Amino acid sequence: MINYKNLSIIGTSHIAAESVIEVGTFILKERPAIVALELDKRRAYSMLNAEKKLSIKDIKHLGIRIFILNLIGSWVEKKLGERVGIKPGSEMKRAVECARTADSKVILIDQDIKITLRNLVKTPVLEVIKVIFDSIFGFIFRKDAVRIDLTKVPKKVLINKILKLVKKRYPYIHKVLIDDRNKIMAKRIIKIMEIYEKEKILAVVGAGHEDEIAKMVKNEI
Repeated sequence: MINYKNLSIIGTSHIAAESVIEVGTFILKERPAIVALELDKRRAYSMLNAEKKLSIKDIKHLGIRIFILNLIGSWVEKKLGERVGIKPGSEMKRAVECARTADSKVILIDQDIKITLRNLVKTPVLEVIKVIFDSIFGFIFRKDAVRIDLTKVPKKVLINKILKLVKKRYPYIHKVLIDDRNKIMAKRIIKIMEIYEKEKILAVVGAGHEDEIAKMVKNEI
């Protein structure tokens, strides 16, 4: 967790039980006025209403490259979640539930998923091929992979190492999924801090976003 002025940022793993507990405990104990979440309206609605993910019908709208990337990402996250008995995004759902109990206002700070997907459509073919190759031969068959306790949020050293590897191997995807969204979320958090300058604010974001968002906020306020 990173604390700065009236802001607390919790970096989570979307399939870690530790994140579900940490987020829920903080909200119920500290009762922040604002709970800012790494979600947009569409993803929040889908999460809270158990709406199904992208289907084959979406291929014509998103293109085959994005459909494949989404399919791989969803499959990997689902399989990892099954291993630890946690549904992906459970910490966000818990945050919403606890915010209601604590009478905290929930604000969604992520970029509209349609914009993110529209930008991903432009992913170079070579990067898509790398993702497919790495997902099959790296995730499934690699024997020298680092052992990670999926029930906990990875250590920051490991997170930063992974982010550097992703940025090097998939620069465009890293820009769209990490850099661009970090800027949007930091900008919105700054605005929230200015409006609610005397209130306690909690931001719940993926662990891969935590440090950079905090850095951007500190540089502006």
